Order: sequence, then structure tokens, then C-alpha cells
Amino acid sequence: MERLCGPKLPFWEANQTLHTDLPDLPECFQLSVLSWLPCVYLWAVSPIYLFYLKRNNRGYIMMSIMNRFKTVFGLLLWIVCWTDLFYTFHELRQGHTQPPIYFVTPLVLGMTMLLATFLIQFERLRGVQSSGVLFIFWFLSVLCAVVPFRSKILQASSQNEVTDKLRFTTFYFYFGLVVCELILCCFNEKPPLFSNVVTDPNPCPETTAGFLSTLTFWWFTSMAIKGYKTPLESKDLWSLNQRDSSKVTVPKLLKEWEKELAKAKSSEENLSSQAVYSKPPPSTTNHTGGGGESSPEEVEVLLSNQKAASRKPSFLRALIKSFGPYFMIGSAYKLLQDVITFINPQLLRMLISFTKQKGAPDWWGYSLAFLMFFTAFLQTLILHRHFQYCFVTGMNVRTAVIGAIYRKALVITNAAKRSSTVGEVVNLMSVDAQRFMDLTTFLNLLWSAPIQIMLALYFLWQNLGPSVLAGVAVMIMLIPFNAVIAMKTRAYQVEQMQYKDSRIKLMNEILNGIKVLKLYAWENSFKEKVLAIRQKELNVLRKTAYLGALSTMAWTSAPFLVALTSFAVFVTVDENNVLDAERAFVSLSLFNILRFPLNMLPQVISSLVQASVSLKRIQHFLSHDELDPNSVDRTNTATEFSVTVVNGKFSWAKEDPPVLHNINVMVPQGSLLAVVGHVGCGKSSLISALLGEVEKLEGEVSIRGSVAYVPQQAWIQNATLRDNILFGKAYNEHKYRCVLEACALTPDLEVLPGGDMTEIGEKGINLSGGQRQRVSLARALYSDTDVYLLDDPLSAVDAHVAKHIFDNLIGPEGVLKGKTRILVTHGISFLPQVDNIMVMVDGRVSEMGSYQELLKQNGAFAEFLRNYALEDIVEEEEATEDQIEDEELFPDDALSNHTDMVDNEPVINEARRSFIRQISIISADGENPKSRSVRRRGCSQRKHSEQEEKKKPLEMKKLIQAETAETGRVKTKVYLEYAKAVGVLLSVFICFLYGCQSAASIGANIWLSQWTNDASTNQTKENVHMRVGVYAALGIAQGILVMISSFTLAMGNIGAARKLHSNLLTNKFHTPQSFFDTTPIGRVINRFSKDIYVIDEALPATVLMFLATFFVSLSTMIVIVSSTPIFAVVIVPLAFIYIFVQRFYVATSRQLKRLESVSRSPIYSHFSETVTGSSVIRAYGRHSAFVLMSDMKVDDNQKSYYPGIVSNRWLGVRIEFIGNCMVLFAALFAVIGKENLNPGLVGLSVSYALQVTMSLNWMVRMTSDLESNIVAVERVKEYSETKTEAPWEVEDKKPPPEWPMEGNVEFQDYSVRYREGLDLVLKNLTLSVKGGEKIGIVGRTGAGKSSMTLCLFRLLEAAAGEITIDGLKISELGLHDLRSRLTIIPQEPVLFSGTLKMNLDPFEKYTDEDMWRALQQSHLHKFVSNQPAKLELECSEGGENLSVGQRQLVCLARALLRKTRILILDEATAAIDLETDDLIQSTIRTQFDDCTVFTIAHRLNTIMDYTRVLVLDKGQIAEFDTPANLLSQKGIFYGMAKDAGLTQ
Repeated sequence: MERLCGPKLPFWEANQTLHTDLPDLPECFQLSVLSWLPCVYLWAVSPIYLFYLKRNNRGYIMMSIMNRFKTVFGLLLWIVCWTDLFYTFHELRQGHTQPPIYFVTPLVLGMTMLLATFLIQFERLRGVQSSGVLFIFWFLSVLCAVVPFRSKILQASSQNEVTDKLRFTTFYFYFGLVVCELILCCFNEKPPLFSNVVTDPNPCPETTAGFLSTLTFWWFTSMAIKGYKTPLESKDLWSLNQRDSSKVTVPKLLKEWEKELAKAKSSEENLSSQAVYSKPPPSTTNHTGGGGESSPEEVEVLLSNQKAASRKPSFLRALIKSFGPYFMIGSAYKLLQDVITFINPQLLRMLISFTKQKGAPDWWGYSLAFLMFFTAFLQTLILHRHFQYCFVTGMNVRTAVIGAIYRKALVITNAAKRSSTVGEVVNLMSVDAQRFMDLTTFLNLLWSAPIQIMLALYFLWQNLGPSVLAGVAVMIMLIPFNAVIAMKTRAYQVEQMQYKDSRIKLMNEILNGIKVLKLYAWENSFKEKVLAIRQKELNVLRKTAYLGALSTMAWTSAPFLVALTSFAVFVTVDENNVLDAERAFVSLSLFNILRFPLNMLPQVISSLVQASVSLKRIQHFLSHDELDPNSVDRTNTATEFSVTVVNGKFSWAKEDPPVLHNINVMVPQGSLLAVVGHVGCGKSSLISALLGEVEKLEGEVSIRGSVAYVPQQAWIQNATLRDNILFGKAYNEHKYRCVLEACALTPDLEVLPGGDMTEIGEKGINLSGGQRQRVSLARALYSDTDVYLLDDPLSAVDAHVAKHIFDNLIGPEGVLKGKTRILVTHGISFLPQVDNIMVMVDGRVSEMGSYQELLKQNGAFAEFLRNYALEDIVEEEEATEDQIEDEELFPDDALSNHTDMVDNEPVINEARRSFIRQISIISADGENPKSRSVRRRGCSQRKHSEQEEKKKPLEMKKLIQAETAETGRVKTKVYLEYAKAVGVLLSVFICFLYGCQSAASIGANIWLSQWTNDASTNQTKENVHMRVGVYAALGIAQGILVMISSFTLAMGNIGAARKLHSNLLTNKFHTPQSFFDTTPIGRVINRFSKDIYVIDEALPATVLMFLATFFVSLSTMIVIVSSTPIFAVVIVPLAFIYIFVQRFYVATSRQLKRLESVSRSPIYSHFSETVTGSSVIRAYGRHSAFVLMSDMKVDDNQKSYYPGIVSNRWLGVRIEFIGNCMVLFAALFAVIGKENLNPGLVGLSVSYALQVTMSLNWMVRMTSDLESNIVAVERVKEYSETKTEAPWEVEDKKPPPEWPMEGNVEFQDYSVRYREGLDLVLKNLTLSVKGGEKIGIVGRTGAGKSSMTLCLFRLLEAAAGEITIDGLKISELGLHDLRSRLTIIPQEPVLFSGTLKMNLDPFEKYTDEDMWRALQQSHLHKFVSNQPAKLELECSEGGENLSVGQRQLVCLARALLRKTRILILDEATAAIDLETDDLIQSTIRTQFDDCTVFTIAHRLNTIMDYTRVLVLDKGQIAEFDTPANLLSQKGIFYGMAKDAGLTQ
């Protein structure tokens, strides 16, 4: 430096700088270091920055006035700097030689200013609106210029004149311009031209925010204010940033995953060539019967040994490649923050030594205080940058994972679909994707924690020497202890997940079949089942809580134990070691820093382990086999056959036995092929084979052209009726009308509240079975494809409608003539009109040919026909002639507007619930009689114009009742409710324990500060042992109190969880049926899964954290105020700001969380809907449209999640600023009052202040979490207090055990309605039925047939009148007493997952012999005895592994087991073949001979021999007499019989 500055200007003078009251820096130092620092920074950063700008071009920004000013100022600065340079040259000419520094510095500065000016323009061209690089440069320049600014003035005032006038002037010019640049740099440029900010209606201000605003998250403030004023709504949310949207993230991940799969495949191929020879696979064929069960597992074991070497595709690698780089930026910030953390303890050390020195200048203390503040503030800013990066990565990972799972679910094979239920896959989406999200936030701690620990130990060694090792030893001993706890906890967690899964699955089934449970009075049995699982779940939770309490204790006491051992060893090792304030408190603050990484490491590890489990699950799912898109050849144009199958052999899964054997089918272009056969002979499997949905084991399948598919169980989306029919095609009025007409839907539209814009509920809940099927047909017809695969579409509709549809749509004269049609059917009457018939028996084609040919062959088909057809065909012929005359008989409004409850649940083939079920206003099942008369083929224009006029007055009615998101503050009442659930005394006791624990910890630290003061009075030797002993006692007391308190808390929480769940469950079982009809099941399930999960797991953790942080913050205040009382003055404004920020944050964040959870369920409901209808979606080729829909829903969800993340950052920066102010003031007051403070107290108060930020921040976060989690209590409460039905048992009104003896049923003036505010469904019925009579109930749809049965069971309560059975009024009985004495065979057979035995007899009242007898009588004996498990046969969810017919027979067996005096039979209309139907009818005639039977008939021939027939019309009795009399009266019944062709 001597060379540069010359001998006259020394570089450093200690006397002039440090040891005076008015310090100043030497001129050489000012000219060199201070001037060069900003320049060095800018030149170092700019190459990297320029490279970055070249890569990222956002479009250019127009030159603005501000930009011009910046540029001009930059050029002026260059001129000013070089003026100095030229002046120095000028002096040289004059003969004043200046030291070289006067040449170098202006030159460098001038060059730098040019660079800065260039950057200003280059940024503008690259579309940077606000530059961080330049901001830091100008900030540094101003900072460095402040020193010469002051010293030049000091010099001038001491010498009373300015010596170097020109340099003096240029410097102040320079300073002014730099300050101006800094100020201008704080403002933003306009957004670049053509950027999406301009086009977006509600862009996220982050993209346009300035550097400072981004750093402090100021741009979020607008939303915080808006959220505070009024509760936020979804329209207030900003659009998602492009980089976070599904459009960008999902393909990114999928690309990497495809690469992984490709790699794995290639490595597997290499391997398999070696593996094959190593070991022949064990044969599985030689096992028979029972042995077969175990063999596949053996094979798997052996195979897995071979596989071990092969490379599995790693999902993790794909994730890292897609999201790693962005995440690494966050990691860099973390590293920086870790280093800065350790500056403050060093400053604390200086501060304490400063308070000891008597003569030190005051400015030392002040600058130390401000330095502490500054480093803390810097640390805050950097830390939150890091968090922002981590959270955004987490969010992107979640989006990508959900997207990947959704795309995969659309293409997996059926075998794969069976291995994971929809519930499990939804879990992958919700729980496992969430876990990744949670992990990314902590992931950096894996490397950062060890670094922090190393640094802390290094500084501690400097402080205490080798005695630190004692403390380290304690830490290391704690690690295995915690590892064991973490392992155990994890095992428990897995176990608990399983219980939770099975509980939700069971609840799902119970709620899906709640009606059946009520009708059978089986609630108690199922309630026991749920509570049993729940009990196991809670036991696991309790074990987890024990462990949790232990680990909390370990972690709270860890820093203390470490400090204790270190200090104790330090003092006792050597007589001369004195524990003074510096050593003690610096060590303490270092131990506190240690506490965080040590605390977090096990959490990170456990969260890592959880995520690895999730990773495996997701990887497993994504590695499932996909359907082979080429299994069906769609390109074949050569032959004249449009559908060919050659030697086809198909199975549902590769391992399964084939369901279809050597199938050979050739369907000529434009022909109609009917497929017939018994139940379970493989008709539907054949259709699936043509769609490529089943595994093709051998053979060829080809289809020419596009395909439309109508499944057996209509799949209806939750959308408007029109959307369901268009299914993504463009709307064409004329074509659309034709389609409606052909499918006989026109009359139904008149009944629907919103015409074809009526919103259809999930699974088509507000359409009857027939309507659903016809919508499904309409969708196929509208799609206008080449090949139509129709899987039994006519079974669910009434006979005349079936005929209409066949004639107008499917048949030789229908709209589809000339297209290729394959029709699976049970309706024999249509067979004469088809081109070809294929008869299937047991998965083989038994014969094929035209109707006449097959009759001639006299094979299986002729046999089949002889049994059923003759009368059937005759009926049909006659029915057509009379159709037109009786049109006037029933005017339009025969459809009275009521829901027919029994018909309201579809046969749940895939019992999957989506989330929105609606209240339906239209009636079910039957078809409007008008539709029969429409014999015209074309579209009638006249009708359609009439209809348009009719529609106008109908305002659009949305049927969906949106789930209410609570708004506003959570009421105190809810907290009290929770406290009550925990137990009031217990709650108070818990708070008391926390108080004691804080007191112990404060005590220990005050004792430490007393101990350190011994050092100054030289009394250290005498009382070492006492000092160590008391310190130890206080600390250990704290540890034990922590354990007790967290344990009591956990117990209280589990008690509350048990109470809340059992109340909810009990209430839901007692809730009347009408509730379930108006509430989507998903909503109820949500209470049982999400909310109960929150109460079980999230709430306890939150409460624990809240109490802990609250008491830590409190004790900090107490300590600082007690050491420097003046601090109390500052507390008030700080507390005010704190509460202010907290209210803003909580209001906004709560609402954001609610919006997020409301926007979350559509993702899952859409997903489960998709999975259910995946075959339809694939058949129509709508795959990508559905993927787009799902992506939109995910983006919508992330739109409310992203502000949620930012709100946490926003809060963090502000709250930590308050914490940093506390540090500042604690230090300042310590400096001010240093005369009368001992160093021990200074150390105590400042080290407490240093750790307060963390707990303040967490406290707000916890308040907010507590508010959002306590909402779960509110929601559970809300559903556990819904109105209940009548009591199950009324003690004093118990009927005699053998009641009803006779089976007499009487209705007296009986009226009923579905719900309050709806019209009466039955009006003043009066009738009496003698025991043993057989009554048929008939009537048009909506006449109230089903309602009558529901009234007998009191699923509907009377609005007026009475029903008496054998002289007892049923309204006075307990519901179970009543329902268990009646038997019903419901329309839709509902089975629950469990054994067949459980399905027949959940209360285990009957013996096995009884059951076998019932099975014998219900014709299931053969089927069940052929099963290896016999009665223990496992039924899957919804009874999926039995055919619909078999399920119906199981219901019959239930009825036979109960065998009560009154039987109600709601005749099944849906897919039941004639044989099963006959079986049921004959069984009922023989077995229930002496019982009173009520049959709701859809086919009149079943009730022609009944004692009496009741004809209902619009809820009133129209006719009631013997069938013969009614026919002779020529009334309504006669008309119906005539339609059915039963009379002439």
C-alpha cells in the first residue's frame, strides 16, 4: 500500500481509528479499500450476470423517463470520476506529483460506472424490470461513500477551509449522483412488451415486483390487506406463474421418467439373457387345489433373486433431474445463511467484553448493537429466499406427481387396477404427493445440519477447549436414542396408515350402502366393526405419543445437558479454569444454534423415510403394466369385415386363467350382431376384448374405424346433461335433436328442472337407471363413429322404451343402419330382426348364425329360446299395434315431481364415490309414456320449436349444493369445545405444567448468570460444587416436566379424538336417510378421513408447538425486562406491530387454506370419476381432454396454495424483523446501562433476545395452524350434531319377540313427504292387508310405489296418519325393533367387503346349517360350494367379484335367513337375466308362502297371480282389487296390462 499511497498517507492508524471517541479512517484506506470494494463486486458478478441475461430473454422494455435518467446519471458519474483523473494529470503538468492511488482509483471507478451504465441498458433490452445486481452495487457505493463524506466534512471543519476544492466538489457530486441512482433503482420499470403480464387478467405481482419488494415479499402486502378487509374468494387469487403450471412441470417429469424406463428396459434385456440360464423357474402346474395357493409366492421369491441385479427405473432420479437445479439455488442460500448465523455469537462475545472494560469508547457498543441487528436482518432475508425456493420446488413436485399418476391411471391394465383400489390411488395423489412436498422444505438440512454442527463445535472449542468433547459425547449418545424412537415411530405410522385406510374403506362402503343398512337394521354390527378398527388406530397413536413425549424430552434437555456437562467438566478439570460471563453465554448461544440442526435432523430423517415409502408406492404404481395400445389393430382397411377376431384367447390379467377361449368372430361392415348367453358367460368380456381392455394372450383383433361404446353400467360424468351427450364434440343443434329423439330422451328433458342444461350429480344420481342408460346411448350416437359396441343397453329401460330404441336406433330401420353394431342383449324379442346371433357359453362361442339358422340347429340357442321366448314375442307384436291409441290415457304430468328413493342409487358396479351428489327433483326409472308414441324416424321440427318456448321461463337450476367454506374467524366456542373434549381440568393442568417447565429453565439460566459473576469477585473456588449441583437440578427438573407435560397433552388429545370420532360415527348412523340423499358421500367421507386425521395427528402437534413457543417467548420477555427494565417501554410498540401483522396474516392465510382445501377435492373427485369411466374415455379417445381437465383442477388448487406459501414468507420477514429489533434494543440498553449492569446479566438478556425470533415466528405460524386445524373440530362437530332419526329402541314400547304373528298391515289416512318443504308423495292412503296376502304394487314412475315400502320401514316419517302392523302403531316402536321384523329384497343388490357369511348374517345369529339352507333355496349352493373358501368367500368392495345376478341371489338368501312374516320385494329392473328372475320369483312363491308379500312390480306378468293389486297414481290409490277384477274394470291396470301384452 505504501507504493500506491506514498509515504505521506499511511494506510492504517490505530490511534486515529479505534481508540478515540471520534474515530476516522485514513485517506489511503478510504481511497483504496472503500472505493474499490463496489467495483470489485460489480466486475466479479457481471460476467455471470451477463451470461444469465443472454439465456433469459423476457422481451425488451420501452425506454422510459426513469431509464433515461438512470443512463444520464451513469454517464455523469463516469464524467465526474474521470474529471478527477484528468485533474490529477493536470496537477502532474503543474509539477504536483500525486501518489499513484490518485490515478488508479478514478480510472477504476470510471470504468465501473461505464459498465453499470451498459448494464442498465442491457437489462432494459432483456426485459429486467428491477435489478438486484445493480441495487447491491449502488448500495455498496453509497455505504462506502458515507465514510469519506463524513471525514471530508470533519477535515474541513477542523482546518476551517477546504484544501482540495475540486476533488471536494467532485466527491459531493459523485455522492449525490450515487444516492440518486440508488433511489431510482428502488423503483420498477414497466413490464416488457408482449409479456403475459399484460394479457393476464389477474397476474401475480411477483413477476413485476422490484428487487427490494421481492426480497422482503412486499408485493404480497396487497393480498394481505385485501384478505384482512374481506374474506378472500377464489376470484381474488392471482394466476399461477407459468413455470409452476402443470403444462410445464408435468411433461418435464414425465420426460425424465420415460428416460428412466427406457434405461431400465435396456438393462433388463441385457440381464435377462444371463438370468435365464441361471435357474429354471419352478413349475407351478403340479400343485392342485390348496397347494396352488402358496406356489405363486414361492415363484416370486425365486424370481426376485434373479431380479435383484436388474436396474429398476428410479422415480427419484427422474425427480432430481427435473427439479434439482432450481432446488440447488435454494441450497446455495442456505449455505450462506448457515455461515452468517455464527457471526452473532462472536458479536455477543465482544459486547460482553465491552461491558467489562471501563474506559472503552461508547461508539464500540453502539456499532456492535447495530451490527448484531444488521447480521440478523440479513440472515432473515436470506433464509426466507431459501425457503421460497424450497417450497416452490415442493409445489412443483406435487403438481408433477399428481399429473403423472393421473396420466398413468388412464392407461393401466385391469390387473393393475385390481391390485390398487381407487381409494389407494387417490391416496397416492393426496397423501404421498403431499409427503414429497413436505420433504423438500427440510431436505437441505441433510447437509446443512452437519455443517452447522461442525462450525458450532469449532467455535465452542475455541471457547471452552477440550471440555466441549464431554458435551459432544452427550449429543452423540442421544443420537441412537432418538434414532430408535424415530424407527419405532415410523413403524407405528405405517401400521396406523393401514388401520386408517381400512377404516375409510369400510366407512366408504357403509355410507354407500347406508340405505341397505337401515333397511336391514344392521347399523350396530357395522358400527362395532368401525370402532374396533378405530380402537386399534388409537392404540397405535397412544404408543406414538409415549415415544413422542420421550423424544420431546430428549430434545428439550439436549442443549441443556450438553451445556451442563461441558461447564461442569470445564470447571473441574483445572483449578485455573474460570467460567466467566463471556465463556458461559457465548457457549450458550452456540448451544442454542446447535439445538436447531439437532432437533431437525431426526425429523428430516423420519420425513425422508416416509417419503421413501411414498416414493416406492408411487414408483410401483407408475411401473404398472399399461394397456397395449396395439392389441387391437385399428389400421386394418383390407377386409370387408369391420370387426374381426381370429383365434382370440383373452384373460383379465396375465396371471389369470383365460376368460375367453378360441374366439373367432367376423362382423361384416354395416351389420348388426347380437351376442346372447347366460349371466357370466363372457359377453361383456368380449366387448372389453374388442376395446383392448383385457390381456390378449393369443390371436388377432382388428377393428376398422372409430368406436363408440355403451357400457353395461352407464358411466355419467358430473356435468350437464348436454355435456354428457356431446362428450367433447362440437354442438350441432339438428344432429343433437335427432339424437335425443332416437334415444327417447326428449320427454325426459321436459321433466328435468333445467332441460338439457341440468347438472347431473356424481354417477348420474339424479337420473333413473333407464335415463342414465339412454344418455349413454345418446353419447354413442352423437359421436358418430364407424363401429358401435353396445353392452346390454336395453336392460335398464322399460319394455316399450326398449322397443322404441331398438326400432329407432339399433335395429335394421334405425338411425344406425349401415354402421357396424355389436349388441349384447337379454331381450329375446329383438333377435329375429338382427343379422347375426352369437351364442356364448362359458367363454366360448357355442354357435353363430342368423335367427332362423340357429333355430334349425336346435342347439343351446333353441333351448334358450324355448324356455323364455314364446310368450315374450307374442306380447311384443301386439304391443305395437295399440301403442298410439292409449296415448291420451296418461297426460304428461303423470310424472309427479318426486324422487323415488329406492331407485335413486344406481347399481354400483364400481362403488366409487365422487364428491358431489345432488338433490334430485326428477323421478326415477320408468319412462314417460309419451315417448312410445313417437314413431316418426326423422326429427320433428314442430315439436322442437314448442320445446324451446317452454324452456325459456325455466331458469337454470344448479342442483349442486356447494360445500360451505367457513369464513371469518374461528369462534372461541370451538376452542372451548376442544378443551371440553380434552377435559377442562386436564387442559388447565397442562398449561400449569408448561408454566413450571419455563420457570425451571429461566431459573437455570439466572443461576448460570450468578455463577459467572463469581468470576469477577474471585469466589470461584469455594462453591463450584454447589453451583454445578443446583444448575444440574434445575435443568433436569425442566426435562422431566417437559416429558410429563407433553405426555399429558398427548393423552388429552387422544381422548378428545376418540370422543369426537365416536360422536360423529354414532350420529351418522342415526342420521335419517334424507340427509344422505342431499349430501355428497364424499363430503361425509371427508369428515371421517381428512378431519379426523387432523384431529388425530395434526392438532396435537400444533397444540404442543404452540404451547412450547408461547412459553418460550413469554420467558424471554420476562428475562430481558428483569435485567434491563427500560426494555418494557419498547415491548409495547413491538407487541402492537406484532399483533397487527399477526391479524393480517392469520385472516389471509386462514382463508387461503380454506380455499386450498375446497379446491383440492375436485382433483380427487374428478380422478375417481375418471378411473371409473376409464374404459369409456379410452374407447372414445378422450384421453388427452381428461388429462387437460385434471391439469386445470390441479393448477386451480396450486393457485390458492402458492399465495399460502408466500404469506408464510411475508410473515416470517416481518416477524423476524420485530425479533431483530428486540436484539437491537436489548443490546442498546445493555450498552447504555453498562455502568450498573454486571456482564452476567448482559449476557443473559442478549442471548435470550437472540433466540426469540425463532419462537415468535413459530408462534404466529402455530396460531394460524391452530386456527386452520381447529376448523376440523368445527366440521366434525357440525356433522355430529345433524338431526337424528327416531330412537332405535324404545324401552317401554318393545314389541313381543314373536311379533308380527299374523302380518296384517293397515294404512290409515297415511300421507308422507320426502323432506320438509316438498310436496306430499303419498296422499291419504287408507288400506288394510290381511296376513299372508300377496300384494302387487304398480303405477307409473313417481306414483309413490317405492315410497310405500320406505314408509313401512320408516325411512320416511309420516306427515299424517298411521301404519299399524298386527295392531301395533309402527310410529311408536324403536326403529330397530321395527326394521328387524320386516324383510326387504332391495332393487339394487348391495354387498359389503368381507366374507359371504358376514354379508348374510353380520350379527352371527344363525348357524352354518341355516346359511347353507338359505343358499340352497336361493340357488347359490352350487356356486358357493365350488369356491375353495366356501362361506368364508371374500366379497370385494361392492361385491365386484360376484356377477350382478349372483349379488341379487345373495340378497334373496339374506331374506330367506331372516324369514319374517312380512316381505317387501322391490323388483330389480336392471341387468338381471330371465333365469335369475324366474329363480327369485319361484323361490318367493314357495318359501314365503305364508307371509305377507308386497311386490313393487315393473313386469306385470310376475304379479298376475297375486291376491290383490294396488294401483297408485300421483300418490293416491287409483285401484285396489284382485287382478281379474281390475282387468274387467278396464281402468289404469288394464291399460298397463295391455301395454305389456298380457290382455287383448
